[in-house]
Amino acid sequence: MTNSRCVVIGGGAAGMMAAYSASESFNEVILLEKNEKLGKKVYITGKGRCNVTNDCTPEDFFANIVTNPKFLYSAYYGFDNNMLMEFIKENGCPLKTERGGRVFPVSEHSSDIIKALNTALVKAGVKIKLNTPCKDIRTDGSKVIGVTLKSGEKIDCDRVILATGGLSYPSTGSTGEGHEVLRHLGHNISECKPALVPLEVSEISECRQMQGLTLKNVSVRLYEDRQPDENKQDDRSKKKSKPIYEGFGEMLFTHFGVSGPLILSASSHYVKKAYDRPVILSIDLKPALSHEQLDTRILRDFEEAKNKDFRNVLTGLLPSSMIPVIIDRCEIPADKKIHDITKEEREKLIDDIKDFKLHITGMRGFNEAIITQGGVSVKEVNPSTMESKLINGLYIAGELLDTDALTGGFNLQIAWSTGYLAGRTE
Repeated sequence: MTNSRCVVIGGGAAGMMAAYSASESFNEVILLEKNEKLGKKVYITGKGRCNVTNDCTPEDFFANIVTNPKFLYSAYYGFDNNMLMEFIKENGCPLKTERGGRVFPVSEHSSDIIKALNTALVKAGVKIKLNTPCKDIRTDGSKVIGVTLKSGEKIDCDRVILATGGLSYPSTGSTGEGHEVLRHLGHNISECKPALVPLEVSEISECRQMQGLTLKNVSVRLYEDRQPDENKQDDRSKKKSKPIYEGFGEMLFTHFGVSGPLILSASSHYVKKAYDRPVILSIDLKPALSHEQLDTRILRDFEEAKNKDFRNVLTGLLPSSMIPVIIDRCEIPADKKIHDITKEEREKLIDDIKDFKLHITGMRGFNEAIITQGGVSVKEVNPSTMESKLINGLYIAGELLDTDALTGGFNLQIAWSTGYLAGRTE
């Protein structure tokens, strides 16, 4: 070991892995965490179950990275999902793989993932200092020379790994101070926005009628609303809008709009590409059926209930809380007899089922966001080492970086991989 001391600031996923990795090369590794325990944000991920990574191919991993995937090549291949899973198992936490390649602890307790990391850190001799906030990073102008704690204590070191997280879930300690430290040191920080976050819509009254309803196996399409202003002469509405996002899966209605895995993934593309523009979310409630097949299905249902009221024939087709909303949308009177419904009315019903539109008005805040989109410009960080290109001896890992992914364990894998790489010596 030629290096003497490494200080890691932040005891989340990236920080814990960075401290473990650094222990293989440094005589002394000190992990500073301002909270009373390590992994506070890891603890709440996956609704407390911790979707620790995704058991996918490298190609699928990079396909799920929304921002700057190429920057992550060295980090991922240096410590990929298989290496991580083996590491966690070796430290006492069995894992299981669920639908979509999502990997969880067998116990379904995120605390067991944190215990595994803590076990590895203790075995590696890492000095863990809890309730120890860091004030700033000291440099001689070009390289790191140490850190200063909020208490005033100074710690000299050869390397600092900054892994304080972004802005999502600020109650866990992710309050953006790492970005401020880096900005003070000359780094450029791109605008930080909530991502993997529920979306708000203008059709609030409808959503409140369906609040709590989960839709499974639906497809969604997010695209820019190109409807022209009535006071302006333009032909933007004639141009076909390229989808911002298309996906298939599960979603749910809330008192403010929509959420669920499918919507969270859609939100990251919305935030990145069109959060300041009018956007439409189109939901296909019956993606397994074509327009013609759905028409055949409805005709069959109608044939079996010719004399019933329209409101009483949709129970086999739609969830009960959605039926009043669809009836209002298709403008067929609820008490109209089935045998009196016209072909045009039936066509409108099919359109509303295959293209249930909601107008996105915005997104929820950082308190409800799983991750932060934006952060330290990756152009200022060496992708082969995670070292700052501006300050020698300063390494940056995890959510501080301007890189993010969709749901499914990919964001935690970014943290593990960049943290591990930041702790290694060249």
